[in-house]
Amino acid sequence: MTDAALQARHTAEGRAITYWATEAPERLAVASPFGDRTFGELDRRADQLVRALRRRGVADGDAIALVARNRPEFVEVWAAARRGGYRLTPINSHLTVDELAYIVEDCEAKALVVDAGISAGVDLAHRESATLDALLTVDGDLDVGEPYESALTAEADGALTDPTPGTLMLYTSGTTGRPKGVRKRPRPPVVENIAFYETESVHLCTGPLYHAAPLNISLISPLSNGAAVVLMDAWTATETLRLIEQHQVTHTHMVPTMFHRMLALDDATRGRYDVSSLRLLVHGAAPCPIPVKQAMIEWLGPVLVEYYASTEGAGTLVDAGTWLRKPGTVGKPYPADQIIVGDEDAYPLPAGEIGTVWVKTHPGEEFEYFGDPDKTDRNQRGVWYTLGDLGYLDEEGYLFLAGRSAELIISGGVNIYPAEIDAALLAHPAVRDAATIGVPDDEWGEAVLAVVELRPEVTPTADLADELIAHCRTQLARFKCPRRIEFVDALPRQDNGKVYRKVLRDQFTNEARPS
Repeated sequence: MTDAALQARHTAEGRAITYWATEAPERLAVASPFGDRTFGELDRRADQLVRALRRRGVADGDAIALVARNRPEFVEVWAAARRGGYRLTPINSHLTVDELAYIVEDCEAKALVVDAGISAGVDLAHRESATLDALLTVDGDLDVGEPYESALTAEADGALTDPTPGTLMLYTSGTTGRPKGVRKRPRPPVVENIAFYETESVHLCTGPLYHAAPLNISLISPLSNGAAVVLMDAWTATETLRLIEQHQVTHTHMVPTMFHRMLALDDATRGRYDVSSLRLLVHGAAPCPIPVKQAMIEWLGPVLVEYYASTEGAGTLVDAGTWLRKPGTVGKPYPADQIIVGDEDAYPLPAGEIGTVWVKTHPGEEFEYFGDPDKTDRNQRGVWYTLGDLGYLDEEGYLFLAGRSAELIISGGVNIYPAEIDAALLAHPAVRDAATIGVPDDEWGEAVLAVVELRPEVTPTADLADELIAHCRTQLARFKCPRRIEFVDALPRQDNGKVYRKVLRDQFTNEARPS
Protein backbone atom coordinates (compact mmCIF):
# COMPACT_ATOMS: atom_id res chain seq x y z
CA MET A 1 0.00 0.00 0.00
CA THR A 2 1.42 3.41 -0.98
CA ASP A 3 1.87 6.14 1.59
CA ALA A 4 -0.97 8.14 0.00
CA ALA A 5 -3.29 5.14 0.09
CA LEU A 6 -2.37 4.38 3.71
CA GLN A 7 -2.96 7.99 4.71
CA ALA A 8 -6.33 7.98 2.94
CA ARG A 9 -7.34 4.77 4.72
CA HIS A 10 -6.38 6.05 8.15
CA THR A 11 -8.16 9.34 7.50
CA ALA A 12 -11.34 7.57 6.36
CA GLU A 13 -11.28 5.60 9.62
CA GLY A 14 -11.06 8.83 11.62
CA ARG A 15 -7.39 8.21 12.41
CA ALA A 16 -5.52 10.76 10.29
CA ILE A 17 -2.99 11.30 13.06
CA THR A 18 -2.23 7.55 13.14
CA TYR A 19 -0.49 7.91 9.79
CA TRP A 20 1.78 10.61 11.20
CA ALA A 21 2.27 8.66 14.44
CA THR A 22 3.56 5.78 12.33
CA GLU A 23 5.72 7.95 10.07
CA ALA A 24 7.23 10.18 12.77
CA PRO A 25 6.09 9.19 16.28
CA GLU A 26 8.47 11.63 18.01
CA ARG A 27 7.42 14.64 15.94
CA LEU A 28 5.71 17.37 17.99
CA ALA A 29 1.94 17.40 17.47
CA VAL A 30 0.71 19.74 20.23
CA ALA A 31 2.49 22.35 22.34
CA SER A 32 0.63 24.18 25.11
CA PRO A 33 1.02 25.76 28.56
CA PHE A 34 -0.54 22.55 29.93
CA GLY A 35 1.97 20.20 28.31
CA ASP A 36 3.00 18.84 24.92
CA ARG A 37 2.23 15.72 22.90
CA THR A 38 4.09 14.01 20.10
CA PHE A 39 2.10 12.35 17.34
CA GLY A 40 2.92 8.97 18.88
CA GLU A 41 1.68 10.02 22.33
CA LEU A 42 -1.46 11.63 20.96
CA ASP A 43 -2.34 8.57 18.90
CA ARG A 44 -1.73 6.16 21.78
CA ARG A 45 -3.73 8.19 24.30
CA ALA A 46 -6.66 8.60 21.90
CA ASP A 47 -6.88 4.80 21.60
CA GLN A 48 -6.75 4.47 25.38
CA LEU A 49 -9.56 7.00 25.79
CA VAL A 50 -11.78 5.11 23.35
CA ARG A 51 -11.23 1.92 25.38
CA ALA A 52 -11.96 3.76 28.63
CA LEU A 53 -15.23 5.17 27.27
CA ARG A 54 -16.30 1.80 25.87
CA ARG A 55 -15.61 0.19 29.22
CA ARG A 56 -18.04 2.67 30.78
CA GLY A 57 -20.79 1.93 28.30
CA VAL A 58 -20.30 4.75 25.80
CA ALA A 59 -21.00 3.14 22.44
CA ASP A 60 -20.57 3.96 18.76
CA GLY A 61 -22.99 6.80 17.89
CA ASP A 62 -23.27 8.13 21.45
CA ALA A 63 -22.63 11.77 22.23
CA ILE A 64 -19.73 13.18 24.26
CA ALA A 65 -19.74 16.71 25.72
CA LEU A 66 -16.43 18.45 26.41
CA VAL A 67 -15.79 21.53 28.58
CA ALA A 68 -12.09 22.35 28.56
CA ARG A 69 -9.48 24.98 27.94
CA ASN A 70 -7.03 24.75 25.04
CA ARG A 71 -4.93 21.85 26.31
CA PRO A 72 -3.68 18.46 25.08
CA GLU A 73 -6.61 16.62 26.68
CA PHE A 74 -9.02 18.61 24.49
CA VAL A 75 -7.13 17.32 21.46
CA GLU A 76 -7.16 13.77 22.80
CA VAL A 77 -10.93 13.83 23.29
CA TRP A 78 -11.38 15.09 19.73
CA ALA A 79 -9.05 12.38 18.39
CA ALA A 80 -10.85 9.67 20.39
CA ALA A 81 -14.29 10.78 19.22
CA ARG A 82 -13.03 10.94 15.64
CA ARG A 83 -11.97 7.26 15.70
CA GLY A 84 -14.42 5.88 18.28
CA GLY A 85 -17.59 6.66 16.35
CA TYR A 86 -18.75 9.29 18.87
CA ARG A 87 -20.61 12.55 18.26
CA LEU A 88 -18.53 15.22 19.98
CA THR A 89 -19.90 18.54 21.25
CA PRO A 90 -17.26 20.93 22.61
CA ILE A 91 -18.93 23.64 24.71
CA ASN A 92 -17.97 27.25 25.34
CA SER A 93 -16.13 27.15 28.66
CA HIS A 94 -17.19 30.71 29.52
CA LEU A 95 -20.88 29.86 29.77
CA THR A 96 -22.71 29.72 33.08
CA VAL A 97 -23.53 26.36 34.62
CA ASP A 98 -27.16 26.66 33.48
CA GLU A 99 -26.09 27.36 29.91
CA LEU A 100 -23.63 24.47 29.99
CA ALA A 101 -26.23 22.10 31.40
CA TYR A 102 -28.72 23.02 28.70
CA ILE A 103 -26.29 22.00 25.94
CA VAL A 104 -25.17 18.81 27.71
CA GLU A 105 -28.77 17.72 28.03
CA ASP A 106 -29.86 18.93 24.59
CA CYS A 107 -27.04 17.09 22.77
CA GLU A 108 -28.02 13.90 24.67
CA ALA A 109 -24.49 13.39 26.02
CA LYS A 110 -23.70 9.97 27.46
CA ALA A 111 -20.22 11.10 28.54
CA LEU A 112 -18.80 14.37 29.82
CA VAL A 113 -15.16 15.42 30.05
CA VAL A 114 -14.63 18.47 32.26
CA ASP A 115 -11.57 20.61 32.90
CA ALA A 116 -11.47 21.03 36.69
CA GLY A 117 -9.86 24.44 36.20
CA ILE A 118 -13.21 25.80 34.95
CA SER A 119 -15.43 26.62 37.92
CA ALA A 120 -18.71 26.42 36.00
CA GLY A 121 -17.53 23.07 34.61
CA VAL A 122 -17.01 21.77 38.13
CA ASP A 123 -20.54 22.85 39.05
CA LEU A 124 -21.76 21.17 35.86
CA ALA A 125 -20.04 17.91 36.81
CA HIS A 126 -21.84 17.85 40.14
CA ARG A 127 -25.18 18.64 38.52
CA GLU A 128 -24.97 16.12 35.67
CA SER A 129 -23.03 13.24 37.25
CA ALA A 130 -26.08 11.08 37.98
CA THR A 131 -27.30 11.15 34.36
CA LEU A 132 -24.06 10.16 32.60
CA ASP A 133 -22.45 6.84 31.73
CA ALA A 134 -18.99 8.41 32.03
CA LEU A 135 -17.72 11.56 33.74
CA LEU A 136 -13.99 12.23 33.47
CA THR A 137 -12.30 15.19 35.15
CA VAL A 138 -9.08 16.73 33.83
CA ASP A 139 -6.39 18.36 35.99
CA GLY A 140 -7.97 17.87 39.39
CA ASP A 141 -9.81 15.27 41.45
CA LEU A 142 -13.43 16.04 42.21
CA ASP A 143 -15.79 14.21 44.51
CA VAL A 144 -17.76 13.11 41.44
CA GLY A 145 -16.65 11.26 38.34
CA GLU A 146 -13.18 9.85 37.76
CA PRO A 147 -9.79 11.38 37.06
CA TYR A 148 -9.22 11.50 33.30
CA GLU A 149 -5.57 10.47 33.58
CA SER A 150 -6.33 7.40 35.71
CA ALA A 151 -8.99 6.26 33.26
CA LEU A 152 -6.52 6.43 30.37
CA THR A 153 -3.53 4.82 32.01
CA ALA A 154 -5.60 1.85 33.12
CA GLU A 155 -6.13 0.88 29.47
CA ALA A 156 -3.92 -1.01 27.01
CA ASP A 157 -2.05 1.18 24.54
CA GLY A 158 -2.22 -0.91 21.39
CA ALA A 159 -3.92 0.32 18.23
CA LEU A 160 -7.70 -0.06 17.95
CA THR A 161 -8.71 -2.95 15.72
CA ASP A 162 -12.16 -1.51 14.90
CA PRO A 163 -11.92 2.28 14.40
CA THR A 164 -15.13 4.03 13.34
CA PRO A 165 -15.24 7.66 12.13
CA GLY A 166 -17.07 9.97 14.50
CA THR A 167 -18.72 13.34 13.98
CA LEU A 168 -18.91 16.83 15.46
CA MET A 169 -22.06 18.63 16.54
CA LEU A 170 -21.21 22.22 17.38
CA TYR A 171 -23.76 24.64 18.79
CA THR A 172 -24.71 27.94 17.26
CA SER A 173 -27.29 30.23 18.81
CA GLY A 174 -30.53 31.15 17.08
CA THR A 175 -32.60 34.29 17.30
CA THR A 176 -34.79 32.57 19.87
CA GLY A 177 -31.78 32.82 22.16
CA ARG A 178 -31.38 29.10 22.77
CA PRO A 179 -28.29 27.45 21.25
CA LYS A 180 -28.96 24.80 18.62
CA GLY A 181 -26.73 21.95 17.55
CA VAL A 182 -25.75 21.89 13.88
CA ARG A 183 -26.05 18.21 13.07
CA LYS A 184 -24.47 17.19 9.77
CA ARG A 185 -24.87 13.95 7.89
CA PRO A 186 -22.04 11.56 8.82
CA ARG A 187 -19.47 11.07 6.08
CA PRO A 188 -15.99 9.57 6.05
CA PRO A 189 -13.25 12.15 6.59
CA VAL A 190 -11.02 12.79 3.59
CA VAL A 191 -7.46 14.08 3.20
CA GLU A 192 -7.59 17.84 2.53
CA ASN A 193 -4.66 20.22 2.54
CA ILE A 194 -6.04 23.51 1.27
CA ALA A 195 -3.62 25.40 3.57
CA PHE A 196 -0.61 23.73 1.88
CA TYR A 197 0.87 22.30 5.06
CA GLU A 198 4.27 20.65 4.96
CA THR A 199 5.74 18.39 7.62
CA GLU A 200 7.74 21.27 9.11
CA SER A 201 4.68 23.58 9.24
CA VAL A 202 3.58 24.97 12.60
CA HIS A 203 0.09 26.37 13.21
CA LEU A 204 -0.58 28.82 16.06
CA CYS A 205 -4.09 28.36 17.48
CA THR A 206 -5.09 31.77 18.80
CA GLY A 207 -8.74 31.10 19.61
CA PRO A 208 -10.71 28.72 21.83
CA LEU A 209 -11.12 25.26 20.31
CA TYR A 210 -14.81 25.07 21.22
CA HIS A 211 -15.49 27.47 18.34
CA ALA A 212 -15.91 26.03 14.86
CA ALA A 213 -13.19 28.05 13.12
CA PRO A 214 -10.31 27.37 15.54
CA LEU A 215 -11.35 23.72 15.84
CA ASN A 216 -11.44 23.10 12.12
CA ILE A 217 -8.84 25.55 10.84
CA SER A 218 -6.37 25.53 13.73
CA LEU A 219 -6.55 21.92 14.92
CA ILE A 220 -8.16 19.38 12.61
CA SER A 221 -6.61 20.62 9.37
CA PRO A 222 -2.99 21.01 10.52
CA LEU A 223 -2.86 17.82 12.63
CA SER A 224 -4.45 15.78 9.86
CA ASN A 225 -1.67 16.94 7.55
CA GLY A 226 1.21 16.29 9.95
CA ALA A 227 1.76 19.89 11.09
CA ALA A 228 2.38 20.85 14.71
CA VAL A 229 -0.17 22.96 16.60
CA VAL A 230 0.76 25.50 19.27
CA LEU A 231 -2.20 26.19 21.57
CA MET A 232 -2.73 29.53 23.29
CA ASP A 233 -4.75 29.40 26.52
CA ALA A 234 -5.34 33.15 26.68
CA TRP A 235 -4.69 35.50 23.76
CA THR A 236 -2.56 38.63 23.94
CA ALA A 237 -0.92 40.49 21.09
CA THR A 238 2.58 40.35 22.52
CA GLU A 239 2.37 36.65 23.38
CA THR A 240 1.21 35.96 19.81
CA LEU A 241 4.32 37.61 18.40
CA ARG A 242 6.55 35.83 20.91
CA LEU A 243 5.12 32.42 20.02
CA ILE A 244 5.43 33.06 16.30
CA GLU A 245 9.12 33.76 16.76
CA GLN A 246 9.75 30.95 19.28
CA HIS A 247 8.06 28.21 17.26
CA GLN A 248 8.73 29.63 13.79
CA VAL A 249 4.99 29.60 13.17
CA THR A 250 4.00 29.29 9.50
CA HIS A 251 0.18 29.33 9.77
CA THR A 252 -2.39 30.91 12.06
CA HIS A 253 -6.02 32.00 12.29
CA MET A 254 -7.30 35.26 13.79
CA VAL A 255 -10.34 37.51 14.08
CA PRO A 256 -10.32 41.27 13.39
CA THR A 257 -10.37 42.18 17.11
CA MET A 258 -6.91 40.61 17.33
CA PHE A 259 -5.75 42.78 14.45
CA HIS A 260 -6.81 45.89 16.40
CA ARG A 261 -4.80 44.80 19.44
CA MET A 262 -1.70 43.90 17.42
CA LEU A 263 -1.73 47.17 15.48
CA ALA A 264 -2.05 49.06 18.78
CA LEU A 265 1.41 47.82 19.85
CA ASP A 266 4.16 50.40 19.61
CA ASP A 267 6.77 50.11 16.88
CA ALA A 268 9.47 48.96 19.30
CA THR A 269 7.35 46.04 20.52
CA ARG A 270 6.37 45.00 17.00
CA GLY A 271 9.98 45.20 15.84
CA ARG A 272 11.25 43.10 18.73
CA TYR A 273 9.92 39.86 17.25
CA ASP A 274 10.81 38.06 14.03
CA VAL A 275 7.56 37.03 12.33
CA SER A 276 9.09 36.35 8.91
CA SER A 277 8.25 32.63 9.19
CA LEU A 278 4.53 33.40 8.75
CA ARG A 279 3.23 32.16 5.40
CA LEU A 280 -0.55 32.13 5.88
CA LEU A 281 -2.84 34.11 8.20
CA VAL A 282 -6.47 33.09 7.79
CA HIS A 283 -9.11 35.43 9.20
CA GLY A 284 -12.88 35.66 9.38
CA ALA A 285 -15.77 35.43 11.88
CA ALA A 286 -16.51 39.17 11.67
CA PRO A 287 -16.17 42.04 9.20
CA CYS A 288 -12.70 43.60 9.09
CA PRO A 289 -12.49 47.38 8.57
CA ILE A 290 -10.64 48.23 5.37
CA PRO A 291 -7.93 50.40 7.01
CA VAL A 292 -7.21 47.69 9.58
CA LYS A 293 -6.70 44.99 6.97
CA GLN A 294 -4.60 47.29 4.82
CA ALA A 295 -2.34 47.98 7.82
CA MET A 296 -1.98 44.25 8.56
CA ILE A 297 -0.97 43.53 4.96
CA GLU A 298 1.55 46.39 5.04
CA TRP A 299 3.06 44.93 8.23
CA LEU A 300 3.02 41.18 7.56
CA GLY A 301 2.94 41.08 3.77
CA PRO A 302 0.38 39.40 1.47
CA VAL A 303 -0.13 36.40 3.76
CA LEU A 304 -3.74 37.16 4.74
CA VAL A 305 -6.61 35.03 3.43
CA GLU A 306 -10.15 35.96 4.42
CA TYR A 307 -13.18 33.67 4.50
CA TYR A 308 -16.92 33.98 4.95
CA ALA A 309 -18.29 30.86 6.60
CA SER A 310 -20.15 29.49 9.59
CA THR A 311 -20.65 26.39 11.69
CA GLU A 312 -23.12 25.27 9.02
CA GLY A 313 -20.68 25.41 6.12
CA ALA A 314 -18.16 27.28 3.97
CA GLY A 315 -18.83 30.29 1.76
CA THR A 316 -16.06 32.41 0.22
CA LEU A 317 -12.28 32.94 0.18
CA VAL A 318 -10.12 35.87 -0.88
CA ASP A 319 -6.33 36.29 -0.85
CA ALA A 320 -4.55 39.53 0.00
CA GLY A 321 -3.68 40.47 -3.58
CA THR A 322 -7.25 40.13 -4.78
CA TRP A 323 -8.58 41.97 -1.73
CA LEU A 324 -6.26 44.91 -2.39
CA ARG A 325 -7.79 45.11 -5.86
CA LYS A 326 -11.30 44.90 -4.38
CA PRO A 327 -11.08 46.34 -0.84
CA GLY A 328 -13.92 45.21 1.39
CA THR A 329 -14.81 42.01 -0.42
CA VAL A 330 -15.03 38.77 1.55
CA GLY A 331 -14.15 36.88 -1.60
CA LYS A 332 -15.49 34.71 -4.35
CA PRO A 333 -17.72 31.75 -3.56
CA TYR A 334 -15.74 28.58 -2.87
CA PRO A 335 -16.59 26.37 -4.70
CA ALA A 336 -17.86 28.55 -7.54
CA ASP A 337 -21.56 27.79 -7.02
CA GLN A 338 -21.44 28.12 -3.22
CA ILE A 339 -23.15 31.53 -2.87
CA ILE A 340 -26.03 33.43 -4.38
CA VAL A 341 -27.60 36.71 -3.33
CA GLY A 342 -31.34 36.46 -3.62
CA ASP A 343 -34.75 37.38 -2.32
CA GLU A 344 -36.44 35.68 0.63
CA ASP A 345 -37.13 32.62 -1.53
CA ALA A 346 -33.51 32.33 -2.69
CA TYR A 347 -34.35 33.58 -6.20
CA PRO A 348 -31.11 35.18 -7.49
CA LEU A 349 -30.90 38.96 -7.79
CA PRO A 350 -28.86 40.89 -10.39
CA ALA A 351 -25.23 41.78 -9.70
CA GLY A 352 -24.89 44.81 -7.46
CA GLU A 353 -28.33 44.44 -5.88
CA ILE A 354 -28.42 43.91 -2.12
CA GLY A 355 -30.32 40.88 -0.89
CA THR A 356 -30.09 37.87 1.40
CA VAL A 357 -26.87 35.87 1.18
CA TRP A 358 -27.71 32.21 0.52
CA VAL A 359 -25.15 29.43 0.91
CA LYS A 360 -25.37 26.11 -0.92
CA THR A 361 -25.51 22.73 0.76
CA HIS A 362 -23.86 20.16 -1.50
CA PRO A 363 -24.81 16.46 -1.53
CA GLY A 364 -23.43 14.78 1.58
CA GLU A 365 -23.15 18.10 3.48
CA GLU A 366 -26.77 18.41 4.56
CA PHE A 367 -27.41 19.53 8.13
CA GLU A 368 -30.24 20.16 10.55
CA TYR A 369 -30.60 22.19 13.71
CA PHE A 370 -30.77 19.39 16.26
CA GLY A 371 -34.23 19.18 17.79
CA ASP A 372 -35.50 22.29 15.97
CA PRO A 373 -37.13 21.40 12.63
CA ASP A 374 -38.83 24.82 12.52
CA LYS A 375 -35.49 26.64 12.49
CA THR A 376 -34.14 24.17 9.93
CA ASP A 377 -37.08 24.86 7.61
CA ARG A 378 -37.10 28.60 8.27
CA ASN A 379 -33.48 29.10 7.23
CA GLN A 380 -33.42 26.77 4.24
CA ARG A 381 -34.85 26.88 0.72
CA GLY A 382 -34.08 23.59 -0.94
CA VAL A 383 -30.29 23.33 -1.22
CA TRP A 384 -29.83 26.91 0.03
CA TYR A 385 -29.57 28.17 3.60
CA THR A 386 -29.02 31.64 5.06
CA LEU A 387 -27.39 33.05 8.17
CA GLY A 388 -29.54 36.16 7.81
CA ASP A 389 -26.74 38.22 6.27
CA LEU A 390 -27.30 40.84 3.57
CA GLY A 391 -24.91 41.58 0.74
CA TYR A 392 -24.35 41.77 -2.99
CA LEU A 393 -22.24 40.12 -5.68
CA ASP A 394 -20.36 42.41 -8.03
CA GLU A 395 -20.02 41.85 -11.79
CA GLU A 396 -17.05 39.52 -11.26
CA GLY A 397 -18.87 37.44 -8.65
CA TYR A 398 -17.14 38.81 -5.53
CA LEU A 399 -19.27 39.01 -2.41
CA PHE A 400 -19.58 42.21 -0.36
CA LEU A 401 -21.52 42.15 2.90
CA ALA A 402 -23.91 45.04 3.44
CA GLY A 403 -25.19 44.21 6.91
CA ARG A 404 -26.58 41.43 9.04
CA SER A 405 -29.93 40.35 10.30
CA ALA A 406 -31.52 42.79 12.71
CA GLU A 407 -30.76 40.79 15.81
CA LEU A 408 -27.32 39.22 15.40
CA ILE A 409 -24.43 40.95 17.15
CA ILE A 410 -20.82 39.98 16.35
CA SER A 411 -18.40 41.17 19.02
CA GLY A 412 -14.78 40.08 18.85
CA GLY A 413 -15.66 37.44 16.27
CA VAL A 414 -18.28 35.84 18.53
CA ASN A 415 -21.99 35.67 17.68
CA ILE A 416 -24.22 37.14 20.40
CA TYR A 417 -28.00 36.90 20.20
CA PRO A 418 -30.06 39.65 21.87
CA ALA A 419 -33.02 37.44 22.83
CA GLU A 420 -31.00 35.82 25.62
CA ILE A 421 -29.97 39.21 27.02
CA ASP A 422 -33.48 40.62 26.68
CA ALA A 423 -34.84 37.65 28.63
CA ALA A 424 -32.31 38.17 31.42
CA LEU A 425 -33.15 41.86 31.71
CA LEU A 426 -36.88 41.20 31.73
CA ALA A 427 -36.40 39.00 34.77
CA HIS A 428 -35.33 42.07 36.78
CA PRO A 429 -38.24 43.64 38.72
CA ALA A 430 -37.39 47.19 37.55
CA VAL A 431 -37.57 46.37 33.83
CA ARG A 432 -40.74 46.69 31.81
CA ASP A 433 -39.24 46.08 28.38
CA ALA A 434 -35.80 45.62 26.85
CA ALA A 435 -34.10 45.42 23.47
CA THR A 436 -30.43 44.63 23.00
CA ILE A 437 -28.50 45.86 19.97
CA GLY A 438 -24.95 45.98 18.65
CA VAL A 439 -23.30 49.36 18.14
CA PRO A 440 -20.02 50.03 16.30
CA ASP A 441 -16.87 49.61 18.37
CA ASP A 442 -13.34 50.24 17.09
CA GLU A 443 -11.83 47.32 19.00
CA TRP A 444 -14.55 44.67 19.10
CA GLY A 445 -16.38 45.39 15.84
CA GLU A 446 -19.61 45.70 17.79
CA ALA A 447 -20.35 46.30 21.47
CA VAL A 448 -23.46 45.07 23.28
CA LEU A 449 -25.85 47.86 24.26
CA ALA A 450 -29.15 47.24 26.05
CA VAL A 451 -31.97 49.73 25.68
CA VAL A 452 -34.34 49.46 28.64
CA GLU A 453 -37.85 50.69 29.35
CA LEU A 454 -38.43 50.82 33.10
CA ARG A 455 -41.60 50.27 35.07
CA PRO A 456 -43.45 53.55 35.69
CA GLU A 457 -42.52 53.72 39.38
CA VAL A 458 -38.78 53.25 38.76
CA THR A 459 -36.35 56.13 38.26
CA PRO A 460 -33.44 55.64 35.85
CA THR A 461 -30.05 56.16 37.48
CA ALA A 462 -26.43 55.23 36.81
CA ASP A 463 -26.51 52.91 39.83
CA LEU A 464 -29.51 51.09 38.37
CA ALA A 465 -27.68 50.66 35.06
CA ASP A 466 -24.77 49.06 36.91
CA GLU A 467 -27.20 46.86 38.82
CA LEU A 468 -28.81 45.62 35.58
CA ILE A 469 -25.42 44.73 34.09
CA ALA A 470 -24.51 42.87 37.29
CA HIS A 471 -27.88 41.11 37.15
CA CYS A 472 -27.15 39.89 33.59
CA ARG A 473 -23.79 38.54 34.72
CA THR A 474 -25.52 36.26 37.21
CA GLN A 475 -27.46 34.60 34.37
CA LEU A 476 -25.27 34.83 31.27
CA ALA A 477 -21.67 34.40 30.22
CA ARG A 478 -19.81 37.68 30.68
CA PHE A 479 -19.12 38.19 26.98
CA LYS A 480 -22.87 38.26 26.27
CA CYS A 481 -23.69 40.92 28.86
CA PRO A 482 -24.29 44.58 27.98
CA ARG A 483 -21.37 46.91 28.27
CA ARG A 484 -23.78 49.82 28.57
CA ILE A 485 -27.45 50.42 29.46
CA GLU A 486 -29.54 53.21 27.94
CA PHE A 487 -32.96 54.11 29.35
CA VAL A 488 -35.88 55.22 27.15
CA ASP A 489 -39.47 56.13 27.90
CA ALA A 490 -40.79 53.58 25.39
CA LEU A 491 -39.24 51.18 22.92
CA PRO A 492 -40.21 51.66 19.26
CA ARG A 493 -42.28 48.68 18.17
CA GLN A 494 -44.04 47.54 15.00
CA ASP A 495 -47.73 46.73 14.92
CA ASN A 496 -46.90 43.04 15.22
CA GLY A 497 -45.00 43.67 18.46
CA LYS A 498 -41.45 43.41 17.11
CA VAL A 499 -38.97 46.06 18.20
CA TYR A 500 -37.60 48.38 15.53
CA ARG A 501 -34.02 47.53 16.38
CA LYS A 502 -32.74 49.46 13.37
CA VAL A 503 -34.27 52.65 14.82
CA LEU A 504 -32.44 52.00 18.07
CA ARG A 505 -29.16 51.27 16.29
CA ASP A 506 -29.47 54.47 14.26
CA GLN A 507 -30.24 56.43 17.43
CA PHE A 508 -27.37 55.13 19.54
CA THR A 509 -24.71 54.19 16.98
CA ASN A 510 -22.80 57.47 17.25
CA GLU A 511 -23.10 58.01 21.00
CA ALA A 512 -22.86 54.57 22.60
CA ARG A 513 -19.19 53.69 22.06
CA PRO A 514 -17.81 52.42 25.37
CA SER A 515 -14.84 54.38 26.63
